[in-house]
Amino acid sequence: MKRSILWLRRDLRRADHPALLTAAADGREVVPVFVLDPTLLSHAGAVRTAALTAVLQATNESYDGTLVIADGDPVEVLPRLADAVGADQVVVSAETEPWGASRDASVAQALHEKGVALVASGSPYILGPGTVLTQEGTGYKVFTPFARAWRDHPHPAPAEEPTDLRLTRAGLDSVDLPEPRAPFDLPALGEQAALARWADFLDDGIADYASDRDRADLAGTSQLSIHLKWGAIHPRTLLADLRERADADADGPQTFLTELIWREFYADVLHRNPHSAHHDLTDALAGIRYDDLDEETFAAWAEGRTGYPFVDAGMRQLLATGWMHNRVRMVTASFLTKDLHCWWPRGAAHFMAHLLDGDVASNQHGWQWVAGTGTDASPYFRVFNPVTQGERFDPDGAYVRRWVPELAHLPGKAAHQPWKHDEGYAKGYPLRLVDHAEERREALDRYEQARS
Repeated sequence: MKRSILWLRRDLRRADHPALLTAAADGREVVPVFVLDPTLLSHAGAVRTAALTAVLQATNESYDGTLVIADGDPVEVLPRLADAVGADQVVVSAETEPWGASRDASVAQALHEKGVALVASGSPYILGPGTVLTQEGTGYKVFTPFARAWRDHPHPAPAEEPTDLRLTRAGLDSVDLPEPRAPFDLPALGEQAALARWADFLDDGIADYASDRDRADLAGTSQLSIHLKWGAIHPRTLLADLRERADADADGPQTFLTELIWREFYADVLHRNPHSAHHDLTDALAGIRYDDLDEETFAAWAEGRTGYPFVDAGMRQLLATGWMHNRVRMVTASFLTKDLHCWWPRGAAHFMAHLLDGDVASNQHGWQWVAGTGTDASPYFRVFNPVTQGERFDPDGAYVRRWVPELAHLPGKAAHQPWKHDEGYAKGYPLRLVDHAEERREALDRYEQARS
């Protein structure tokens, strides 16, 4: 009987899985494999490594206990496993991130030398990066026209699950996974948790999503980012479920779809511009002057001790939970890049080290959107005010009081400006690192100098 190895990466599920369908075609036995690549793990950090371990445990249950965990360089591991089980193909979901694409090319060559094919089927996105093109056949550089073209493009339906699926370890040994260890309790992870969260959001969250998603003090977001990051649920599944709802054209579902398109857009931009993973996408601000922050100042930002409550609440939420509200991600990124004048990759690396949902394309390009070096058409003048942002998106101060206990005694929106309250510093909250108004002027001066 013919066998396929299904090499799982960012597709840790069974449902809506084109690569699984391809691997099982023609009655083949399927050996599901995940390779613990030391290069990948060395950049993942403790938080995402813990999340990966938890997701893999759930994935093994989804695959009826047949998931083979191997460790080592995939270039060496996969040819050896293919030879051991007699597989003539290794099937994957296509990878387009720079590092992953390079790795897959090396694995394909190593397998080819052994007479084994690396077969790509499907991707982590609804429309694979590189699919949406302008009339001239080029990629889009700005979100709005991309989104318009994306919506007009045909979208694939969810993949069916293989009939008579034959899963096997084929006698392969599997290394033991360690217990997930994070500095906080992990949320429920894996395919069943993702599907349950999506069902709850459809029932109780999506109707108010357009109005509530920016409110840091409300549970108005889907909380699906971590599940999408690991591929425990596919965005194609989300799109199909949205379109089956009678209110699919309402503000909530349409706003949620727009957020999915942002994810697709950033993946497309990274695919076309691999350098943007660690460097400015554009050179429009190539001459701008940044400050080389000392460790103490950077630590004050990273640990939530800037003296600006909305910023500090977000940074402390990140450290305490491995997640931060998206609106607050923009405000904290703006503070580092425009109030402290720090080049964005340093902050982006901190986020990637602590986010459970850390995704290279979305994280790096989200930072660049804020910093003014990315896809936005006219970004240089955007400087988020940490006070007015807090008062608008945490109007009663509940979010600040939750994450900054030194300000829990301040009522209402007074929590956003403790310097205006007689008891503002009574519980040890730190003074402001900088004056925002002054640093805003400085940022704009630097941008004007760079642009001219």
